[in-house]
Amino acid sequence: MKISINRLKKYIALTESPDRIGALLTQSGLEVEGIEEFESIKGGLEGIVIGEVLTCEKHPDADKLSLTTVDIGQEEPSQIVCGAPNVAKGQKVLVATIGATLYPTEGDSFQIKKAKIRGQVSEGMICAEDELGLGKSHAGIMVLDTKLPNGTPASELIDVAQDHILEIGLTPNRADAASHLGVARDLKALLGKQLCLDSEQVLTVEAEGPKITVSVEDSADCPRYAGVVLTGIQVGPSPMWLQNFLKSLDLEPINNVVDITNFILHDLGQPLHAFDADRISEGKIIVGKSPKGTVFKTLDEKERKLSGDELMIKDPKGGLCIAGIFGGVDSGVSDQTKSIFLESAYFSPDIIRKGAQFHGLKTDASFRFERGTDPNMPVYALKMAVKLLKEIAGAKVASGIVDIYPSPVADVEIEVSYGHINRLIGKKIAPTEAKRILESLDIQVKGETESGFIAVSRPYRVDVTREADVIEEILRIHGFEQVALAENLNTDYLAEHPVKDLNKLQYKLSQILAGQGYLEMITNSLTKSTYADKSGFLDSNNSVKIFNRLSEDLDVMRQSLLYSGLEVLSRNINRRQTDLKYFEFGTVYSKSESGYNESRRLAIFLSGKKTAESWLEPSKEFAFADLFATVENILLSLNIDLGEVSMIETAPFEYALQLKLGEKILGEIGLVAEKSLKLAEVRQEVWYADLNWDLLCKKAAGLKKYQEISKFPEVRRDLSLVIDKSISYDQVKKVALKSGGRLLQRVGVFDVYQGDKIDAGKKAYALSFHLQDQENTLTDKVIDKTMSKLIQAFENEVGALIRT
Repeated sequence: MKISINRLKKYIALTESPDRIGALLTQSGLEVEGIEEFESIKGGLEGIVIGEVLTCEKHPDADKLSLTTVDIGQEEPSQIVCGAPNVAKGQKVLVATIGATLYPTEGDSFQIKKAKIRGQVSEGMICAEDELGLGKSHAGIMVLDTKLPNGTPASELIDVAQDHILEIGLTPNRADAASHLGVARDLKALLGKQLCLDSEQVLTVEAEGPKITVSVEDSADCPRYAGVVLTGIQVGPSPMWLQNFLKSLDLEPINNVVDITNFILHDLGQPLHAFDADRISEGKIIVGKSPKGTVFKTLDEKERKLSGDELMIKDPKGGLCIAGIFGGVDSGVSDQTKSIFLESAYFSPDIIRKGAQFHGLKTDASFRFERGTDPNMPVYALKMAVKLLKEIAGAKVASGIVDIYPSPVADVEIEVSYGHINRLIGKKIAPTEAKRILESLDIQVKGETESGFIAVSRPYRVDVTREADVIEEILRIHGFEQVALAENLNTDYLAEHPVKDLNKLQYKLSQILAGQGYLEMITNSLTKSTYADKSGFLDSNNSVKIFNRLSEDLDVMRQSLLYSGLEVLSRNINRRQTDLKYFEFGTVYSKSESGYNESRRLAIFLSGKKTAESWLEPSKEFAFADLFATVENILLSLNIDLGEVSMIETAPFEYALQLKLGEKILGEIGLVAEKSLKLAEVRQEVWYADLNWDLLCKKAAGLKKYQEISKFPEVRRDLSLVIDKSISYDQVKKVALKSGGRLLQRVGVFDVYQGDKIDAGKKAYALSFHLQDQENTLTDKVIDKTMSKLIQAFENEVGALIRT
C-alpha cells in the first residue's frame, strides 16, 4: 500500500523527515518496506533552463538542421544545432544544458553532452515536449510565452510536484490503516499531534435531475447504503494536483469523476462507485442477489456467470455492478455522462470476500471491503466527494442523500485490567499513560477503577475486540523498544529440564537432516481432492473441504504429506534435477464423527542417485537401506529405542516397513507404488518415510546417558541361520538381544542368501554377535555358554537351522 507524505501533511502537521516517519510507523506495527521519491516530471527538469534564440541560420552541411545561438543566462551565448522545423530567432525556448539528463515520454533516458554535429559544435539541446516527458508531441520545439529572464530554471515556469511515497506492508488485521486518514491516526498517537479533518458540509438540492430510489433486500449483506444524485457533470481530465496524487500511488488518471472516487478511496478508505444515472432503468437501485448462472458483463468487457451468492447492485433490467468488487460496462461513467448516482456503502466483509474469490477479482475496493471498512464513514465520504465534484466537474446536487442504515453498528466495550496490561507487556505502564495512548487512538476510556477500566472501540477498529487487542494497542504506541529484555530471558541448562521445547526439537532435527544432505521443503496445506479419491489409502469422506477456495484444484486440506511432496519432486525432475533428498515437517487434516483432526507429520523423500558417477566408482541409486538409516539416525538423535517392525504391502507403497513405538504406530517407510507416482506425474522411483512427529516429540528422551568405555576387550562370534522367508531380521534381532543378556552389545547382519543351495521358501542370514563384559575379560567358557543360549533361542523361537 502506497501512502503520500504530502497528503499526510493535510491531516497532521508533519515536520519530521520521511525516514523518521517511516521508522515511527514501522515501530508501531505499520511496516514501511520502502520510501520512494516521486516527481510529476521525472528528473524534476534539473539542468533545463529558459533560453532565447538570438540567431538562427541553416546548417552549412545539413539541409534539415539549423545552427543557432541561444542566450541561457551565461556570459557567452551557446551554439546549439537544432533539427526542429519551427525554430526561429527571438523565440523563448527550453534548453537542456550540458550534463542534464533527459527522461523522454518514450524510450530510455540520456545525458546531454557537448558534441559535434556535421562538423559544428553543439552545446546543449533545444527541447520538444516529448523529450522532457511533458507530452507526446514531437512536431517541434516548445515555444514559450514568458517574461522570465534567460537562464531561469524550467521548474520555476513549469510546476514540478515532488513527494515522498511510503510503501507499507499492511497486515490483514489493520483494515483501519488502509488509507491516508488511517495512517495519519497512528501518527497522531505516535507524535502527540492534532488531526485536522474537513468539517461535514450540508448538502442542499441545487438542480433538477433523474429521480433515483433505493431498496436493500438484505441488510445483513449490506448494513448501510447511501447515495446522492448529481447533475450538470462535465466529464474531462482531472486537475494536475489530482492526477499527480494518483500517479504517485501508481494509479492511472481516467477522468475527473472516476479520479475523485479513487481519491476518496485512498484518502479516507471508503470505496465509492459512480453510476451513469440516465442508464439506471426506471430510476430504481436494488441491492440484492441475482439468480445463479446470470451472465454479467464487467468493466473489463468480460462476461461472468454469477454464482448466485455474490451481492449485486441492480436495476429492474439486470445487474449494474458486483457490489464492492467491480462495476458493469453498461452503467459506468463515460464522456457523455451528464448525471450520476454516487454510491457509498458498508458491505458485509464475508459477502464481498466470497464474491471476489469466486470471480478471481482483487480490486482496491474489495481489498478494503473484505477486511472491514468503517460503517460510520459512507455519508462523510459522500459529502467530501460531492464537494470535489462541484469544484472539478461542475456538478450540482439533484437530490438529498439516501442513507439506509436500519441497525447502526455499535461500539465494542472491552473490560481491561491494569494487572493484565503490566503482565502481558512485561513492564509496568502507568494508568495515566495507558489512558493517554488509548484516547489518542480514539479508543474511549470509561468506568475507570483502581484495578482497570472499560475501553470503547469504534467499529472501524475491526482488530480491537478483546482485552489482549487493547493491550497490544498500548504497547505498539508506547514502543516495543521501550520494553527492556531480561538478561535471563533465554537460558540453556546443563541438567535435564522437564519441559520440552518442540520448536528447538524440530530445529535440532532439521540441522541433523541438513547435515546429511537433505533439503527442507514447505508445501501448501491445500491440495487436490482427486488425490484422496484415487490414492487407494485415503478416505475422501474424511477430507476437510474448503468452502471459499481460491482455486478449483486446491479444494481440500491434505490428509497426507505424500502428494504435496511428490509435486515438488515432479517439478524438480521435470527440470532435470533428478537426485533428490527432501524432508518436511507439516500438518495433515481430516474429519471424523467426533469433529476435525490435525496431526503433525515428518515426511522424508529419496529419489535418484545416491552418488554421482566418477572414475572412482560407478553411480549408485538410493535404496531402502539409505532411508532406513536416516530414520534410525533420527531415533538415535532423539534417544528413542525402536519398537516392533513389520512388513506391509498396502497403498501408497509397493512394499514397506511399519514402525511402532510401544503399541502406537510411528509410521511407515518404503517404496512408493507406481499408482501413487502417476497421480503426481513422477517418473522415477521414490523412497518415502511418513513418521508421526507428534509421537516422536512425546517419546523423545532428554539428555543421553553415557558410561566409561570398558577396559576389557570385545569378542566377535558369527552364526549362519537358515529361516523361513516370512521371518524378518528384526524378529531375529529381538530374539538375540533378549537371549544374549548383558554381554551381547550389538548384532549385525553381513550377508543374506536366497537360492538353490537351500530349500525353497527359505533364506540364510550370516550374523555377527559382539560380546563384552564391563567388569571382566571374557573366557571361552562364558562365550560358548552365551552362544549356546542364542542358538537354542533361534531354534525354538524362529525355527532356525544353524549352519556351520
